[in-house]
Formats: sequence, C-alpha cells, structure tokens
Amino acid sequence: MSKRLTFILGGARSGKSAYAEKLARDSGGSVLYVATAVPFDDEMRERIKRHQAERPSHWQTLEAPTNTGQAIAQAETAETVLVDCLTVLAGNVIAPLPEPITTAAADSALNAEIDQLLAVCAADSADWIIVSNEVGLGIVPAYPLGRVYRDALGRANQRIAAAADRVLLMVAGLPMVVK
Repeated sequence: MSKRLTFILGGARSGKSAYAEKLARDSGGSVLYVATAVPFDDEMRERIKRHQAERPSHWQTLEAPTNTGQAIAQAETAETVLVDCLTVLAGNVIAPLPEPITTAAADSALNAEIDQLLAVCAADSADWIIVSNEVGLGIVPAYPLGRVYRDALGRANQRIAAAADRVLLMVAGLPMVVK
C-alpha cells in the first residue's frame, strides 16, 4: 500500500479519535501518536490520562501542542503518524495571540502550523491520519474570538482536506466517505 493522508472530521463525540486509532491499529505497523492537548485543568488532565490508558502501550507518543510539524520531523520514524487533533492545535496557536485577535493574525499563525504539517507529511514515507472537528455545522459563536477561531479552523480544515487522499466525516460513530 502506498503512502496516504487520511483526514477525519466530525463533531464533538462523533467517534473521530476512536476511528482514527482503529485505522492506525489496523495498519499493523509502528505508530507515532501525536498529541496536541495541554493539561490546563483537572478535567483535561483526566481526559488525557484516559486517552493514554486506552492507546496501545507499544505506540510512540509525541506531545506537540505547537510547532507540531517540526516536532514530528524530529521524532523517531513510524509507519503511521496519527495527529490528534487539529482542533486543539488551532486553539493552542490562536489563544496566545495578542488581543484583540484578528482574523489575519489567527489565519497567519494557524497557516504556519498547517504549512509545517503538510511539508513534513509530504516528505515523510508514513501513512498519516489527521483528526479535526468539523466546525461549519454548528451555531455561529456569540463572541468575536469564537468566530475568529471557527473561521481559521474551517479554512485550515479545507487546506488539509484538499491535500488529503481520503476524507472521512464521522457521524454518530460511523465513517462517511467524503473524498
């Protein structure tokens, strides 16, 4: 099987991560799990701990909340790279920007991350799986930062989808082939 980029989108609790992990497990090869979450409160620490316990112990885990592409490029090679998730990465990149956060600043910061990811993916011989929330189906956020974030992530999702060989939309735990 030749190298492939699979992009998995869906809403919160749609089964994105579980399905991505199943694809990685089913590949039968070595896996580099790239975690973007930062344990900023007790609930997030517990969530991260639960996710770590659910992953196979032989998978290599790389914690890369920012500069994710660069971190992957410097990591030990694997046959499958699973990035979970672009949604959190976007927040990690956009939230620290100086207030008021503008669309241009958010797009610039997130595009730098996407440029890195896509460049490393293109140069790598591994199969890649990238997970992200589909943010275009929800309500319009009531506050400016939420709208800036949603729009920047939506545009980043479009870039990854355009580069991907396969795009899946998760709905209630079921994968729907989009591309």
